[in-house]
Amino acid sequence: MRIAQIAPLFEAVPPKLYGGTERVVSNLTEELVAMGHDVTLFASGDSITAAKLEAVWPQALRLDPEIRDWVSTYALLMEYVRQRADQFDVLHFHCDYWPSSLFSRQSVPFLTTLHGRLDLPEFAAVYAMFPSTPLISISHSQRKPVPHLGWADTVLHGIPAQLLTPQPVDSHDYFAFLGRISPEKGIERAIRIAQACGVTLKVAAKVDKVDQEYFKAEVEPLLASGGVEFIGEISDAQKPAFLSGAKALMFAIDWPEPFGLVMIEAMACGCPVIAFRRGSVPEVMDDGLTGFVVENVEEAIVACGRLGELDRGKIRAQFEKRFTARRMAEDYVEVYQRLIDRRSLRVVAG
Repeated sequence: MRIAQIAPLFEAVPPKLYGGTERVVSNLTEELVAMGHDVTLFASGDSITAAKLEAVWPQALRLDPEIRDWVSTYALLMEYVRQRADQFDVLHFHCDYWPSSLFSRQSVPFLTTLHGRLDLPEFAAVYAMFPSTPLISISHSQRKPVPHLGWADTVLHGIPAQLLTPQPVDSHDYFAFLGRISPEKGIERAIRIAQACGVTLKVAAKVDKVDQEYFKAEVEPLLASGGVEFIGEISDAQKPAFLSGAKALMFAIDWPEPFGLVMIEAMACGCPVIAFRRGSVPEVMDDGLTGFVVENVEEAIVACGRLGELDRGKIRAQFEKRFTARRMAEDYVEVYQRLIDRRSLRVVAG
């Protein structure tokens, strides 16, 4: 199958550090190549892939100090793909609403995986303009604000089976916070839970420019209150040791999380997750097996006292059953084939 993967341009594929969407695109692309498909990746020029790389912009936009109008680069990306569309059996976009208008007017099957939140009214208005565009949700929960769009399927994320694995450690003596610091990610609640349990919280997270003021005003005072170690961003190579050594990952979110990649990264390392019941959490977590799903800080503190009930080997086994990149790629290939078959039927009927 000739497949085009069209990635966002803000981060390289895979991202050097933080970047959930680009990491998923990389996992999917590499697995499709391993399965024998002919894959072309449209992405920034600093991306690394076993697929054919079409560099639409020299480097990731986040790392390009010359970029002042990122919208222009996405207009370039869409037109670049359009000019080559007939070279592929299917076009798979990861760029929100950008392809909806242009690619609804051409014949090559295409689909868009939506990676972000959809509960914003302006998003709903845009997507409603294209009710038949084939869309992929990354959890059923993600669809709730816009249930009547052209949903083709839900495909849960996956990561390479051997990318993150349990590591031998002497003890599990801290809680982990991984990803990005912002109000909705729950760092303040995570600190409160750890302090109440008398356990150090190690924070491996980035702080975006938009969250710098929040970080300085709300988070830095908490970091100085004791029991918190701020590490900063870490790479995939650093994650296995970080997560394997943790008693649990704190996922104390307060927003409709579309998926939550860090949950399955923790599971891959056999690390339990304490997760707040928001968004996709009940779909990703197996409560009482891979961790505990809680409603609030008080329940989280109680759940921390039950971590000894969980088997880290069974957590890893559940990851292998549900969240590998191979399972994700196989799910997508099924969707691709349905779209290709549907187009063939239209051609015959026409």
